[in-house]
Amino acid sequence: MSKNYTKTIAELEENAVFWWPNFLSDLEVNASIIPLLLKTQDKFLSILTLSDKDPFSVFDVMKSSGFSANLFLKHLVVLSDFGGEQIQRLNRQFASVFENDGNKSYFEFSWREKNYRYDFKKLPISGNLDNKKLGIDGVGINKDREMDELKEDMIVILLYGANSINEATANTLLKCEIGNLLGKKEQLEEYVKQKYIWVSRITGGAKANTLGQVAQTYIVDYLKEKLGNDYHVVRNGAIKVSDEIRPLPFDIVISRNNKNVGVEVTFQVTTNSTIERKAGQANSRLNLMHQSGNYIAYIIDGAGNFQRKSAISVICANSDCTIAYSKEEFDTLIEFIKSTI
Repeated sequence: MSKNYTKTIAELEENAVFWWPNFLSDLEVNASIIPLLLKTQDKFLSILTLSDKDPFSVFDVMKSSGFSANLFLKHLVVLSDFGGEQIQRLNRQFASVFENDGNKSYFEFSWREKNYRYDFKKLPISGNLDNKKLGIDGVGINKDREMDELKEDMIVILLYGANSINEATANTLLKCEIGNLLGKKEQLEEYVKQKYIWVSRITGGAKANTLGQVAQTYIVDYLKEKLGNDYHVVRNGAIKVSDEIRPLPFDIVISRNNKNVGVEVTFQVTTNSTIERKAGQANSRLNLMHQSGNYIAYIIDGAGNFQRKSAISVICANSDCTIAYSKEEFDTLIEFIKSTI
């Protein structure tokens, strides 16, 4: 391990984001929206079950049912795991994902052994396409909105994107597949049930309606994806450092070949005593980890934490790798892990 992965508090502040990043806010909204989605799940399923005349009959069924268009879209967004960041990226990169005949963007897809063409009515839009514009953000989702051309475009993408005849488009929209189950009541119920179990797991379950919990869940999923199967990543794990004392608990434990990296995560927008407690334990934990051939890393961010400069300085001095909370910084942690275990 030749590279120095530790930071001073000044270096940490240079890389910090201080306030909750958008990708965490999207996950937190999904966590808090689950009760509403579950409450309206039966009606949502009945619309999909009745919409089997053709791939676009879903809009007629929705209209006659009186179901909120933005709530229907939110169901599809969550089931397809196609969140705010992906929606924004799709709008920016629309021309590289969908075809254009010179007048309008469109895509062709197969449904029940027949090909269909959909001409986009509003997409792509100029500027930023976010959850607020679609009425599926934390505030907007509680206000019923009627169908419009923008929502219609997004609904067709989320229903049939994976069925695109264009292979590159289909690969980009691989999870947008639920349209294949229209009219199939039992299969739809099973699909939606399994998806919502998965969504509840990713957002940390019933106790994850705080961004702090979601922050830990996000980095765990990120590490698992980027490190691959060679590494074992566990949330709320523990590392044995001695026969005389209990294993040391960590927010995240990464293991490989009997070596471990313990990671502590703290993101506080408002100040509290958590960072002080971690600082008080930092030196003894570092010594125990090194004596047992293991390593310790810290993810520290949030405006509240940086009000406790003394505590952060202590942690920085007693860490093998210290990073802020951003995807670029996560990649630095991954580099550190790969260089040590």
